[in-house]
Amino acid sequence: MFVGLELQRHTMTFQDLDLIDPIFKAISQKGYKVPTEIQQKAIPEILQRKDILGIAQTGTGKTAAFAIPIIQLIYKIDKQRQAPITLRALILTPTRELAIQIDENIRTYNKHTHLKHTVIFGGVKAHKQIQEIKKGVQILVATPGRLLDLIGQGYITLEHLKMFVLDEADRMLDMGFIHDIKRVIKLLPEQRQTLFFSATMPDNIIGLSSNILNNPRRIEVARKSSPAETIDQYVYYTDRENKVALLSHILRNEVDDQVIVFVRTKHGADRLMKKLTRSNFKAKAIHGNKSQVQRQKALKQFKEGAIRILVATDIAARGIDVQQLGYVINYDIPNEPETYVHRIGRSGRAGLKGIAFSISEPEENVFIRGIEKLIQDKLSVISDHPFPQLVAPMTAAEKKAWNKEKQLRKAKFIQAKKLKRQSKQRGR
Repeated sequence: MFVGLELQRHTMTFQDLDLIDPIFKAISQKGYKVPTEIQQKAIPEILQRKDILGIAQTGTGKTAAFAIPIIQLIYKIDKQRQAPITLRALILTPTRELAIQIDENIRTYNKHTHLKHTVIFGGVKAHKQIQEIKKGVQILVATPGRLLDLIGQGYITLEHLKMFVLDEADRMLDMGFIHDIKRVIKLLPEQRQTLFFSATMPDNIIGLSSNILNNPRRIEVARKSSPAETIDQYVYYTDRENKVALLSHILRNEVDDQVIVFVRTKHGADRLMKKLTRSNFKAKAIHGNKSQVQRQKALKQFKEGAIRILVATDIAARGIDVQQLGYVINYDIPNEPETYVHRIGRSGRAGLKGIAFSISEPEENVFIRGIEKLIQDKLSVISDHPFPQLVAPMTAAEKKAWNKEKQLRKAKFIQAKKLKRQSKQRGR
């Protein structure tokens, strides 16, 4: 009688990825053993010098997926050949926090290769950043505005660039960076390796990528805009006047560790932070109106456990990577379902458990339905709480009028930002 033998499936490790010893030593010291799916698929392709169109949900290890092979390729190009220090890789990213986070990761993976790298971003004086660039760098992480500024002043040239990474491409376009991106692309050498990495890939990103990627490998490790399976998702329905009280109830009874609380606006972040502080919670706010020093100080205090609650807007929170963060709360429900996925992805990272609470007032109920449609799942409703929703949601006509007014406000805001940016560019 034939006896079938079940073969044990081989689990890929970083040893299987053909990494050079200095990098393997660095990631081993960091505790990395098994690469995530995006890392398994992307690293070999990048090492083969292929262009990449990478799509992976937040918290799946995209940064390591491009940073590790970039370090290895530059090490082989420059370090082993003892070539002069020249800018070889540019990583363009939308926010200061994300730029700093990427640079910190590069420092970890680069520990034993000793390539020169630095990060530049706006909101601070450029002097120290210029001094670092003058010393010579091989890998540069940058936000668009500061990069173009220093290129214009003659401190940076991209003529010898070998690799270009556009990270969080969807957020780049959402933040109005399309013209800056196109200006940067015009300055890149034609012969280069280009990598796109993003949590979502809307049509406008696909259109942009088709113009600058050369026969790319498309790598997608999760369905479009899906949250990690390790995150439990709950929603509380309440009324607007009870939101703060319900948030306090959740913080005291459901959250036993640090948490990021997401709000829609900068002023809303400050107001909520003050209310939480008056209720004896240790909280700090982080948003675009804060100085870089203030933002980094708040983030440092949060990472070190000195404060329990970080109240954040979406732009400021992009790039925040807190090890083993267990909780996220949506105090304001985002009107864009993809934003919800980005927010809750701050928890449940690298396979760890996460919990996401959302607090919905009547006008936001429609946003919850949009989120459930996108993620193709229902949020678990917690109805047993002291502040249930009593006010009837808007009618369809009221909602339509409200959305129209909101779109008009958004259009005026975008136009004002555009005029401000054009005025600033003329001033240079």
